Amino acid sequence: MLEQPVRYRSRDEDSARWIWFPFRQGDIIISTRSKTGTTWVQMICALLIFQTPELPSTIGRLSPWLDHLVVPRDVLFARLEDQQHRRVIKTHTPLDGIALDSRATYLVTGRNPLDMAVSLYRQGENIDHAKVRQLTGQPEPAKPEPARKPLRDWLLEWIDNDADPREEMDSLPGVMWHLSDAWERRSEPNIMLIHYDDLSADLNGQMRRIADQLGITVPEQTWPSLVEAATFQHMKASADQLLGTGGILKSTAAFFPRGKSGAAREILTEQEIAHYHNRVAQMAPSDMLTWLHSPDRSQRL
Repeated sequence: MLEQPVRYRSRDEDSARWIWFPFRQGDIIISTRSKTGTTWVQMICALLIFQTPELPSTIGRLSPWLDHLVVPRDVLFARLEDQQHRRVIKTHTPLDGIALDSRATYLVTGRNPLDMAVSLYRQGENIDHAKVRQLTGQPEPAKPEPARKPLRDWLLEWIDNDADPREEMDSLPGVMWHLSDAWERRSEPNIMLIHYDDLSADLNGQMRRIADQLGITVPEQTWPSLVEAATFQHMKASADQLLGTGGILKSTAAFFPRGKSGAAREILTEQEIAHYHNRVAQMAPSDMLTWLHSPDRSQRL
């Protein structure tokens, strides 16, 4: 008997959509935690598929977020069914919440969780939460949401939060579970782990690595333009075209705030960072943590 996928839910996400999803040969599933390079890997996959910097639509249209309740399930599935190109599907669900299909390739991204958390905090300020509530049918709050704590205070609480990963996927336990589950599956031929800092350090090499995993051949003369289009600077400059306007973001430019790691070390003390490392040592295998935190990226897969 096949093991039933774990169900992950938040106010605007539901992984149960994967139960009904009809896979197609060649599907690419990008499974990430928030702010770990999701849009970057979506962009890379789209560039490899279309092999031109001039993509035919926004990233959200080319690579829909399947478990996001902002778009009704039937509408989203119909859009994916109509796509004639190789499909790229975004999800923030860990692999144990998705049907693992041999016809698909699963790309899982990792990033230093402290840097991810800093980006997550700042992203929260750029989301039009009223519009998300409207699109997902959530009621308006009875009273105004309390003001968020300053970033440093919020980050320290985030490190110590013992949330259930199924209920708070972007909590530290949620991040650790998402990556640990993928780490245990990394030897499977259709599962690939990608590190945010590897993309930063060697975008050309990582794009070629992803192309090899996906079985995509790119003419050598085409590579320079594709790599340039996937740089952080190009994506930030093209934010309106890549993300579209009128969505749930207050600012498309603010979606790409920095493009490099190290923000958390500018906020926390060495003692606080050591406390973080003590926490995650209880949540994940040591070899995965070495891969996740190695500053020189020498522990590559």
